[in-house]
Amino acid sequence: MRKLHMKSVDLPLKHTFKTAHSQRDVQRSIIVSIEERGHMGYGEATVNTYFGVTETQILQGIESVRAIVEYFEWGTPEELHALLSAELKGNTFPLCALDEAAYDLYGKLNGQSTYQYWGLKPHNLPLSNYTIGIDTIANMVAKMEEMPWPVYKIKLGTKEDIDIVRELRKHSDADFRVDANCAWGVEETVKNAAAFREMGVSFVEQPMEPENWEGMKKVYAQSVLPLVADESCIREEDVEKCVGHFHGINIKLTKCGGPTVARRMIEKARQHDMKVMVGCMTESSVGISAIAQLLPMLDYVDMDGSILLKEDPAEGVRLDFGKVIYPERYGNGAHWK
Repeated sequence: MRKLHMKSVDLPLKHTFKTAHSQRDVQRSIIVSIEERGHMGYGEATVNTYFGVTETQILQGIESVRAIVEYFEWGTPEELHALLSAELKGNTFPLCALDEAAYDLYGKLNGQSTYQYWGLKPHNLPLSNYTIGIDTIANMVAKMEEMPWPVYKIKLGTKEDIDIVRELRKHSDADFRVDANCAWGVEETVKNAAAFREMGVSFVEQPMEPENWEGMKKVYAQSVLPLVADESCIREEDVEKCVGHFHGINIKLTKCGGPTVARRMIEKARQHDMKVMVGCMTESSVGISAIAQLLPMLDYVDMDGSILLKEDPAEGVRLDFGKVIYPERYGNGAHWK
């Protein structure tokens, strides 16, 4: 018999994590597990105030499909995802947690990693960035020096953005990526991109508000740095909207509805010669391990959520100076301690 479990947990962070539109010291997260024949598949969805996703919404969504998970005859994760999508109707956060758990369970039952199930090989994988949240310039430098890393994502959206990157560059020759989280306008984006290129920044993520498509078209025509969509690319149907406005997309599993949808979004982006990144939402190693299964399909990845925590309550994929280390465990490799 198949059994569905879920619980809410607090994930305290090492440092206050601040972006242009939010700030937190603790991340609330929902851990889902599907149990079958002595194996446990894990999935995760984090609560998100910016997108208005509450703990209650996620828990109620999961509970509403308990009968489908436990009693319906589904064989593959894709079959379960189709059943759940019809019932949850766009409630993507619980859908993501269940989709991740289904892949983890399926791999453990069948003795293979999820990436192997998809026919992928873990070669030439992108390095994960480490994120530096908004703070005083001195504190941002200290955070970077505390964690030597080959790739940094720098959160921006202040009056000192150029000064921040200039000062950080004095302390590291790592690859820099900047994320404005919708904080800039057209002229500011174009100006900042020109300045950042001289400082060795690789690309700019989500410079303006997601509804400002006309502004993004202007920036796309003028920016000297590639532009990557985040808040502008939430669901599968958003990929084609980003063509001609961004050079790449950043997919979040919770926002799109899990790995099943993410793979379709990656394929659509490739059809339009767009770069592809997958990002995290400050998950434990449960969610991070699901992201890692997609690595062979990606150009960039932001999967530092578990190492931003004071203590990771789960085990799974690890990061060693940006490089992913897969565990000797099937499925996504997730395990709750």
